[in-house]
Amino acid sequence: MKKKSLIGAGVLVTLLLVFFLVRQKASSGTNEIVMPVKRGNFKVEIETTGELEAKNSVKILGPTRLREFEIWQVVIQNIVDEGTVVKKGDWVASLDPSTFQTKYSAKQIELEKENAKFIQTQLDTTLVLREARDQLVNLKYAVEEKRIVLEQSKYEPPATIKQAQIDVEKANREYEQARENYKIKQRQNSEKMREQSAVFRKVQDEFNNMTTVMAAFTINAPEPGMVIYTKGWDGKPIKAGSQINMWDPTVATLPDLTKMMSKTYVNEVDVRKVQAGQKVQLGLDAYPDKKLTGVVARVANVGEQRPNSDSKVFEVAVEIDGTDATLRPSMTTSNKIIAKSVDDALYVPLESLHNHADSVTYVYKRNGMKASKQEVVLGDANNNDIIVVTGLAENDEVYLSVPPGMEDATISLLKEMDGKRKKKTDEAQPAPAQNTPTASLSNN
Repeated sequence: MKKKSLIGAGVLVTLLLVFFLVRQKASSGTNEIVMPVKRGNFKVEIETTGELEAKNSVKILGPTRLREFEIWQVVIQNIVDEGTVVKKGDWVASLDPSTFQTKYSAKQIELEKENAKFIQTQLDTTLVLREARDQLVNLKYAVEEKRIVLEQSKYEPPATIKQAQIDVEKANREYEQARENYKIKQRQNSEKMREQSAVFRKVQDEFNNMTTVMAAFTINAPEPGMVIYTKGWDGKPIKAGSQINMWDPTVATLPDLTKMMSKTYVNEVDVRKVQAGQKVQLGLDAYPDKKLTGVVARVANVGEQRPNSDSKVFEVAVEIDGTDATLRPSMTTSNKIIAKSVDDALYVPLESLHNHADSVTYVYKRNGMKASKQEVVLGDANNNDIIVVTGLAENDEVYLSVPPGMEDATISLLKEMDGKRKKKTDEAQPAPAQNTPTASLSNN
């Protein structure tokens, strides 16, 4: 009997070893991974990549009035290296003045012509008025001569005296007419001079303005600071050979490095979760060990299409806490926006979730040596995990893949969800037809 017992025990141990070896082999062949349901602080985080820029900066502008001369774009000939520290008044860049130079030279010639016209009009006016004054003097002498003849004819016959009187009156009349004509000529020539002077001043003012604009093609720093290239419409920094347009003639900026921001973009799916005031954790590619904190300052209301991207994104500005002398514009940042934080939450990996055709969400739950389909009600999610509101308990275990033979298993539904499903089903079904008089007539 003792020998039989030992043999029986050996057979049992052998069977158990074979069972565990087969089970282990089956498990390794299907790569079943089981994860526990965790409880703890759950953060809804949105991870993005951003770029540092100064919160406040002074723009270094090119000529701002070129649109008045129908010049819309200008090429940068030379510019200082990005990152150069300059003082107020230091040279920053030079622009190509060739297109404007042509207009400037034409305006200079026009000014010379108008100046010549002004002088010519002045000389003509002087000559005309001088001739008119000489004529007045001569007519005055003629009046005096006629009066002398009249005085000497007092002993002449009446006809001769009458003729002399008529001659005096005619001379006086000619003199008065000449005086009136002289006044009119004065006014006429004064208006001619006023008109020519206005044209000349207009051209001279335009030339003076163009001279000021010409000087602006050499760009100097308006304030001390570090030169940072501005970016064009394609997102690339403006440099020598680039064009600037006259709607925004910014060549570079002088940022205030004491207060920095990270400009990032959030896709249209996640932007509804982002609000001003949310905390942000930041990292720097240039300094992997450095950790920064910040807060969402603003979220754009309108989306945009970024280069090399098919989806719409919304610009988000993150203001960085404190001051750090190592921060520089255009440094790449990794931003982790904490959209929501839930204390004492149950959560599972996103990979453990499955959906049924009737919109039931479930997981494969481990029950000892077996598995079952368990319906779950979900809450907020982040990039890796999702909150389970109902359906699982702490330390329950879920499969990340479908266990063998469980594809067609029955789902264990939650009782508290039955009422909602029934209501939803009833709303989806059409209402039964009623016996109306019209229906009765048609049936008969």
